[in-house]
Amino acid sequence: MSGPDPAAPRVLFVGGLGRSGSTLLELLLAQSADVCAVGEVVHLWERALGADERCGCGERFTGCPFWRQVGNQAFGGWDAVDRDDVLALKDRVDRTRHIPRLAKEALPPEQLADVRRYADLYTRIYRAALAVTGARVVVDSSKHASLAFALRWAEGLDLRVLHLVRDSRAVAYSWGKQVRRPEVVDGEDFMPTFSPFEVSKLWTAQNAAFHLLASRAKVLRLRYEDFTADPAGTVSRVRDFAGLPDDPAALRILSADAADAASEPAAPFRAHSVAGNPLRFSGGPLTVRRDEAWRDRLPRRSRAVVSLATLPLRVRYGYLGQRGSDESVERA
Repeated sequence: MSGPDPAAPRVLFVGGLGRSGSTLLELLLAQSADVCAVGEVVHLWERALGADERCGCGERFTGCPFWRQVGNQAFGGWDAVDRDDVLALKDRVDRTRHIPRLAKEALPPEQLADVRRYADLYTRIYRAALAVTGARVVVDSSKHASLAFALRWAEGLDLRVLHLVRDSRAVAYSWGKQVRRPEVVDGEDFMPTFSPFEVSKLWTAQNAAFHLLASRAKVLRLRYEDFTADPAGTVSRVRDFAGLPDDPAALRILSADAADAASEPAAPFRAHSVAGNPLRFSGGPLTVRRDEAWRDRLPRRSRAVVSLATLPLRVRYGYLGQRGSDESVERA
């Protein structure tokens, strides 16, 4: 069997359920010149092309020079993209209910054509982003397992998946909060909220899907709790998984050392992201700390519902104190 195509764009796809620290990790990785972080590309078709929301740099999508260049290189301009056709294709391919089909070893010709045409849209964007920035790896924090399964069918794509996991109770608490979306330009909008039971179903389904994907693609599993306990070690391990050399300078933005601050101003850490946590609109030094507000603020009944509904995977990930770090690399 031949090795990967050295000319294939390399993407680090961050998967899992939202509110697990993906934006923070993505911003850390983006501090190195060899990494280009583009946010949650799965939402580009509706939020960027459709609503012209703000990029992480602060500009509207249509006014962002980076995305303008990406569109020109990938498609000859974003005007050449038939958004309605893409959304219809997305509905046929990129849905959680399609994962069992996407996980098969072979697809009927018509379905395979749809999946590869859909995956090719992303491959073009990744390739263009790398060309525009000169980076070696592009980070897509879309998180959706169905998209990751579709991308494994892409032709000419070096796909590496980072499966990011966080305690289900912390995730449930976070999804219960009302959070404004600062990328919305016209009017005001908020991120969706979900009940503890709904989060339990989503958390279990998404994480179980990435377990299945690990038997078919290159997957690294990482716990949010281990990331926040050792951000420097995490960045080093993730870069190694992505095929990048160690880069101590990538962690400079985490430094709160007075001497460092006096000698050199903190670098901005915004990335050209099309969607994600509001953190991406901040500036200045990053602070990585474990958010455990859920331990005091998640209602007892909600905690009991989530704990019971997600018990099997919580045991597997070591959230009952039975195991330590649950980090592993799984290859097809």
